[in-house]
Amino acid sequence: MKKLYFTRHGQTVWNVDNKICGATDIELTEKGHEQAAELGCKIKSGDYGIDEILYSPLMRAKYTALHISEVTGIPAREEPRLKEQNFGKYESTPRDGAEFKVAKTYFINSYEGGESMLRLAHRIYGLLDDIKKDDKVYLLVAHNGISRVIESYFNDMTNEEYANFGIGNCDILEYEI
Repeated sequence: MKKLYFTRHGQTVWNVDNKICGATDIELTEKGHEQAAELGCKIKSGDYGIDEILYSPLMRAKYTALHISEVTGIPAREEPRLKEQNFGKYESTPRDGAEFKVAKTYFINSYEGGESMLRLAHRIYGLLDDIKKDDKVYLLVAHNGISRVIESYFNDMTNEEYANFGIGNCDILEYEI
């Protein structure tokens, strides 16, 4: 079976401040740059067999991917479909805000100017369907919201499990295709 890997970008200022980044283009902190380089070392010394890195166009994911590419020598290219969900009116608000926690359990909600979970899933599921068609092993570098959709593509989840799923900065997940 072919593998697929996913990682979330390195730490950002808004991660430290507990704010929702969403589609807002937020830079990595110094720690975020270090996390990305460390992940590159982990991948280089491991048995991942990654052929290509695909990354979100948002700078926090782009720079994470480019650090990993620089350390490992794995080619990297931008994939627009990996852009984080636009959380509309919730962008820059607390990640653990009570109203947002409830709102993200409604899959058709576009957060007053954002993107619904259903539209996001359509976008990411299409990308994953395309990835399944070739023989490459990919590392996808993107965002926490994207991690939820990818997890739901490979594993059945309840609405609550979906809303609560997430990974840490520069953690890596492995899936079999």
